[in-house]
Amino acid sequence: MSQTFFISDHHFGHKLIIDFENRPFVDTEEMNASMIAKWNQVVNKEDTVFHLGDFSFLNKEKTQAIVSQLNGYKILILGNHDRGRSRTWWLDAGFDEVSDYPIIYKNFFFLSHEPMYMNKQMPYVNVHGHIHGQKYEGLHYYNVSVEQLDYTPVSFEQIRDAVVVNEEQ
Repeated sequence: MSQTFFISDHHFGHKLIIDFENRPFVDTEEMNASMIAKWNQVVNKEDTVFHLGDFSFLNKEKTQAIVSQLNGYKILILGNHDRGRSRTWWLDAGFDEVSDYPIIYKNFFFLSHEPMYMNKQMPYVNVHGHIHGQKYEGLHYYNVSVEQLDYTPVSFEQIRDAVVVNEEQ
């Protein structure tokens, strides 16, 4: 049975992100290889992965080489660092679907790159990236930046169980 996963902010090939976010890698080659391995440890070929932006700083050929190594049906929601390239560029790089805008998933989860405004009266959860090591408090936000997840995609069930209040006694 296939699963659905979420992750964001890999910044493949971005040397400075190692220092900016205090990532535990010596260089981009080690970072890239480690993040590919962690993805494939949990994602199978028949699974779906929503990547919530800021995927790669590499050229199309190098980005294609990375995407082709990653398991699953890959959907990219463009992040601020992805927008300099067209949807077609990302599709050519190997993504199965690309969205310029946030997506509503299962009528309850807003999938976006940057956190969206949410308040406690809104019956929704914003699954997002962009803020890397930072985290918003409360059950209305779930940050899937790689720094929050040990560089490993998180399953829909893990997110759902973390944010949906269980009213059983």
